[in-house]
Amino acid sequence: MPFTKTDFPGLMIFEPAVFGDSRGYFFESYSERICSAEGIDIKFIQDNQASSVYGVVRGLHYQLAPHAQTKFIRVLQGTIIDAVVDLRKGSPTYEKHFAIELSAENKLQLLIPKGFAHGYSVISQTAEVFYKCDAFYHKEAEGGINLNDPALGIDWKVPVDKMIISEKDQLYPSFENCVNNFEYTPS
Repeated sequence: MPFTKTDFPGLMIFEPAVFGDSRGYFFESYSERICSAEGIDIKFIQDNQASSVYGVVRGLHYQLAPHAQTKFIRVLQGTIIDAVVDLRKGSPTYEKHFAIELSAENKLQLLIPKGFAHGYSVISQTAEVFYKCDAFYHKEAEGGINLNDPALGIDWKVPVDKMIISEKDQLYPSFENCVNNFEYTPS
């Protein structure tokens, strides 16, 4: 099965079947049929792509309900540490984080359900990140958590003095003080 469940309800790692030969490789990075077979019925409506240099840390971002987004993250070039924080009150993993190395080489992808804050750091010279969303961006629904909140303890694999963080991301509050309207509903 290409999807592996994590200890975080709804958070899954996708490992595509890669077919390679002397010409290179081929894989299906997204298939509605494969997702449906796994019970994942999500209509993605927007694709986003970002290019960053070593040390860039983006996040931790989310959109409040009813504009929350499910994201399906992959790396086209380079390597990142992708991290999420469970914001769903009542979830068994509430306030905990999950991190994974995603790269063009390992071709792993992360399916992030609504109710998680998301961010990543670039640990290669450069990286191109591509992700699908099931809801459009709404500025008025923006939320965020300080990515260096010590209560979360995320290891971004980038020394603090080498981090490149946007001014907006530096101003986000701690987890304890973030605005959050997510509730966990067991499936």
